[in-house]
Amino acid sequence: MSRIGQKAVEILDGVKVAVSGRVVSVEGPQGKLSYEHRAEVEVAVDEAGKAVNVTRGRNDRFSRAYHGLTRALINNMVIGVKNGYEKRLEIHGVGYVGSVQGNQLSLRVGFANEIKKNIPSELDVTCPDQTHIVVKGCDKQKVGAFASEVRAVRKPEPYKGKGIRYQGEYVKIKPGKAAT
Repeated sequence: MSRIGQKAVEILDGVKVAVSGRVVSVEGPQGKLSYEHRAEVEVAVDEAGKAVNVTRGRNDRFSRAYHGLTRALINNMVIGVKNGYEKRLEIHGVGYVGSVQGNQLSLRVGFANEIKKNIPSELDVTCPDQTHIVVKGCDKQKVGAFASEVRAVRKPEPYKGKGIRYQGEYVKIKPGKAAT
């Protein structure tokens, strides 16, 4: 049995979970999310125990895989609509800056032109100062994907460490030519 799939997802205070057919809808103070799960698993809401249970009918490889996956996705949805998710990015480099202008993130990171990234409507992106970017939202997957897209504009390079990195990310600096 899947160890993750066996655990019940606790429904937090202020969060409503509804299952209709194969669609799981979760609503809370931060927003509303829905997910259509695979046919290999079944999702049931236990109103008395304030929990969501995920079960599977068969014991084949795909059913076992989707059992834990479905439970983890529903848990992320419940946490997301209650507390939200956040990714912080740092910009390192002389003259490297970032700013939010309307619904676009503008980055000057050493290229000839500014790089402009459209901000998805369900995310909240802010720049507390020119060298930090904060991505917030209730969908963990979209927050992580957008933060990854922003980081991919200029990944940290290994010789000087210039580029965009996650806050707290360690970049191992290589010695240059002089190290003999």
